[in-house]
Amino acid sequence: MGAHGASLLPPPPPALSIHTRRQAMAIGDADDDGEPLSPTARMFHDFYIVAVIGLGTPIDFEPARAGLEVTLVRHPRFSSIRVMDGPEPRWVRTAVNLDDHIIVPDLDRAAIAADPDRALEDYVASLSTLPMDQSRPLWELHVLDFPTSEAASAAVLRVHHALGDGASLVSLLLACTRSAADPKAPPAMPSAASAAAAAAAAQAPGARRRARPVYGAPPRPAWSAGAMAFAAWVVSCAVLAWHTAVDVARFVSMALGLVRDPPTLFAGVKGVESRRKRFVMRTLSLDDVKLVKHALGCTVNDVLVGVTSAALSRYYFRKLGDDHDTNRRTCFRSVLFVNLRPTPGIQQLARMMESGKHNDLKWGNRLGYIVLPFEIVKHDDPLDYVRDAKKTVDRKKHSFEAIATHLIAETVTKLFGIEVSTGLFHRMISSTTVLFSNMIGPAEPIEFYGHPVAYIAPSNFGHPSALTMHWQSYMDTIKIILAVDDAQFLDAHDLLDDFAESLERIRNATLSTFKAQVKS
Repeated sequence: MGAHGASLLPPPPPALSIHTRRQAMAIGDADDDGEPLSPTARMFHDFYIVAVIGLGTPIDFEPARAGLEVTLVRHPRFSSIRVMDGPEPRWVRTAVNLDDHIIVPDLDRAAIAADPDRALEDYVASLSTLPMDQSRPLWELHVLDFPTSEAASAAVLRVHHALGDGASLVSLLLACTRSAADPKAPPAMPSAASAAAAAAAAQAPGARRRARPVYGAPPRPAWSAGAMAFAAWVVSCAVLAWHTAVDVARFVSMALGLVRDPPTLFAGVKGVESRRKRFVMRTLSLDDVKLVKHALGCTVNDVLVGVTSAALSRYYFRKLGDDHDTNRRTCFRSVLFVNLRPTPGIQQLARMMESGKHNDLKWGNRLGYIVLPFEIVKHDDPLDYVRDAKKTVDRKKHSFEAIATHLIAETVTKLFGIEVSTGLFHRMISSTTVLFSNMIGPAEPIEFYGHPVAYIAPSNFGHPSALTMHWQSYMDTIKIILAVDDAQFLDAHDLLDDFAESLERIRNATLSTFKAQVKS
């Protein structure tokens, strides 16, 4: 693939790429001292979020540029720089030059003609090793105006994780889109009826948009409910406290390096966070996921965790061959980042960008952590993967793990400083094997600055994991996006095949079981 256009890419950071406080104030708002960086934002030195947006038409630059001017550019975080010197790092507003942020690379046309999907994949992979100029707002939009198998063109948004958590940033991206049926209306998310039916799913690890916090306690029954109801509530609270204590003890042990996942072919090597990542994706049927969900009486998230466990198991046993003991269970863990601050609504974010001010809307990283185990096992019945996943997720619902780990991280930062908390954070991630998340997308077709959206594929890089798995729904499809160590997972597309095959096997088993029940 050809090199990037020299005149279109941001130049490499100069020797002093961070503005001093005086310089930042000179280009920012003279009446605004800036908002302090959260401890989480300070820990995310080289964490980035990347989102590939497949478009249904070639890119028309003028509407896209005009749209950015009145949306992202007006968002406080997307028009601020990090000022890291002085007693307290802060965000300071600055003028945004769109030419610094819209990047049109000069690619090898022969490579694009030979395999456009690979050309897109290679380019996004190259972004995982390119530095971002810290003297500018920490975001870029890369324009790839050539057709692939799924889209007529693509836009790739690369954002520093300090600007916000993944769910908030994807919501912000959706706030920049409009309904294809009504260009003046924001995109429609899953209906209230669907949300009510999925109320339990909102509590599941990885489900970022929830009706109430993942750390909500069971409600106390009314006195009129009787002694048995009150006793059941006391027992439920005791179980909640015990689960929280166990989860916190495991989290602390991992952060201190006392407990680590066993070595498997999914584990990354030392320094994996700085190695080149490849982003591969596959589109699957959301209707198939919902079919399993309704048949087994579980949530979409339960099904996705089960499909993930089945896919990883297929890949694992195929790679190890027949000599491996298939009756032995191998368990490793994933870290889920949970933003304890409610994800802003799309209309709220649109109003924020319209005014260019926060408008009392809370924004940024306020993260807790959930450790989710994945089992590598061979099941004769594919539905057992989903049943096991439901048990695991139900157990995680009965814990204050997310808020407790957030409080631990904040306390360590206040007592010992950001360097110590960053080291513990890195060790905790390194003690697990994979990262996993699941995000809900629009239920109807949308447009991105006048361009119909074919798909949305978010992921991230910069953390010490060789394998990151993201699920993203859009209309009646759900896309699995894998971010893999490019040198370690040379057969990443085979792993995608395992995800597709696992969902198909689970769906077919569901249909067979349902037909058998009807006959009986």
